[in-house]
Amino acid sequence: MRPRIKVCGLRDGATARATAELGADAIGLVFYPPSPRHVDLAQAREVVAALPAFVMSVGLFVDAEAGFVRDMAAQVPLDLLQFHGEESPQYCAQFGRPFIKAIRVKPGLDLLEYALSFAATGGLCRGLLVDAFVDGVPGGTGASFDWSLLPDSLPLPLILSGGLHPENVAEAVRQVAPWSVDVSSGVESSKGIKDLGRVAAFIQAVQSAATRDGQ
Repeated sequence: MRPRIKVCGLRDGATARATAELGADAIGLVFYPPSPRHVDLAQAREVVAALPAFVMSVGLFVDAEAGFVRDMAAQVPLDLLQFHGEESPQYCAQFGRPFIKAIRVKPGLDLLEYALSFAATGGLCRGLLVDAFVDGVPGGTGASFDWSLLPDSLPLPLILSGGLHPENVAEAVRQVAPWSVDVSSGVESSKGIKDLGRVAAFIQAVQSAATRDGQ
């Protein structure tokens, strides 16, 4: 079974639709103003409206005020919330909506204990996204991390992120065997600008790696 593919940081409907048609399973919208991939309400609505059936929309938040999350979730038909800061399980669960939680991996982190705390949110947490730790930056840096730090199994589906791109994602799929892979800067021509050629190459690499592993 091939990993699901999420492409994060989409900012316009045409690119979102093309990305879905290339084979992406989910599209990420960044509701974090410091990011070059940040979207406002109008852009978010345009992106979601462009998605075909069975392609998920994921709203990414970083240590946001709860009222802001509720407001965006009420005005944009998001399928899934993503929390990419220091949010607690209680914070994430308060919205009563399915979510995934990101964690920046570094030596000494007890990833299993961390995953267990989010698995105890009554089924609301649908996956754990592992990203590279870069001090002071919540994500989207293009940095990778040592995949050997990941445990063999977790109580939540594993979403692999951090420094993935068309040239290394096949090896990541073979080595980690994640439920899903998440890419943003690795398929861009410049910050916040997606390169559809690199998106296509990334998706093809994931599909090819999964096919070879299944033979």
